[in-house]
Amino acid sequence: MSTKTIANQNPRDRVSDFLQKYKVGAFFQKYTMTIALVAVTIGFSLWPGYEGRILLPSNITALIQENAYVFVLATGMLLCILTGGNIDLSVGSVVCFTAAIGCVMMAAGAHMLLAVLVMLLIGLGIGAFQGFWIAKIRVPAFIATLAGMYAFRGFSNVVLNGYRVDISNQSFLQLFGSGKTSYVPDFIRDIFPGLNEVFTKENTSLASFIGENFVTKFNVTCMCIGLVAVIAYIVIKVRKILVQKKLGISQSIPGQIIAMVLISALVLWMSFQLSCNRGLPMMLIWIALVLGVYAYITTKTAIGRHLYAVGGNEKATALSGIKTRNVYWFAYANIGLLAGLAGILTAGRAKGIDPVYGEGYEMDAIAACFIGGASAYGGTGKVSGMIIGALLMGVINKGMAIVGVDANYQKVVKGIVLLIAVMFDVLSKRQKR
Repeated sequence: MSTKTIANQNPRDRVSDFLQKYKVGAFFQKYTMTIALVAVTIGFSLWPGYEGRILLPSNITALIQENAYVFVLATGMLLCILTGGNIDLSVGSVVCFTAAIGCVMMAAGAHMLLAVLVMLLIGLGIGAFQGFWIAKIRVPAFIATLAGMYAFRGFSNVVLNGYRVDISNQSFLQLFGSGKTSYVPDFIRDIFPGLNEVFTKENTSLASFIGENFVTKFNVTCMCIGLVAVIAYIVIKVRKILVQKKLGISQSIPGQIIAMVLISALVLWMSFQLSCNRGLPMMLIWIALVLGVYAYITTKTAIGRHLYAVGGNEKATALSGIKTRNVYWFAYANIGLLAGLAGILTAGRAKGIDPVYGEGYEMDAIAACFIGGASAYGGTGKVSGMIIGALLMGVINKGMAIVGVDANYQKVVKGIVLLIAVMFDVLSKRQKR
């Protein structure tokens, strides 16, 4: 388009051409919930009388530990949703049941590793059992898992005899809990003792930057891990952008660069904040492990592609030779396994298990998936989007708790957020048609 033609355009047409050229609309549609997460965080950090409180290192650490079960369960729930909008209503009860078994075993003197293995195997077994009814017998997933929700809640009460069981195994609490010892040790300071002289209150320049209350306990290892993670992420994203450009794939490169910069800045900021509060929580290690493994499964493996294919068009997928029933079985066996892990993390954080633990966990997991962009019709959704959804729900919960919003109204807000997220999905599907 010539300069003269551009000059003759009215402002509305210029804006339209700009949006189409740089794919601004596609960028905002793709990163709607990310923008919402940033906006909500800023809103709570500027709340009158509570300015900056949600961004304190202790609150960020608490946010991760309190929502560990959401990240783990939502990862498994995503696989179920991908198969056609199916869900698992039993995961909260399975979390309580597996945790009850493990806690009773450790209370009776069983070795920690044996208890952990049994909890994971029981979760996997329950998932496979429910997957059998869904995949082979064709019982609707809603009904099969609803039955499981009632049954395993009852079994939990039977195992616990209606009472709480505490955990005193310090090794278990250190690996899976949220106490003062449940953090990755600052081994870099141990390797380089000279760093202790740098991180002292007498170092006024460092104290003014980090804060006098945090400078002596600043975790160097946590900060270094964050730096390495950001460098690895940037390298992967840059290679992906270069491949897209070489193959001529139409993508919003400026949008990807902006997202890469924002995510890198967020990871560095969170690493810094965690470093100011004991360092890297063990729960974050388990969360990162689960997210990394399942992000790879859904994007780089055949079974991951089969999950999307079944959710997109099950009949066509079956005609292509894929055993769709096994795909369902795989999805529900995996969410059972992850429910076992969530039971371990829940028991570790609470230092025991109570018969009411796990209630509502399935709803938090479902909400995180749909808010993160998973389609209610199946076939659409990513682990990265689910992370955003879980973080958004966690920030809303933590922010409302800090500013003193009544618990009942917190549920109202969460329901509205979920409804809006699903509404975006339905409207976008209608536009494509």
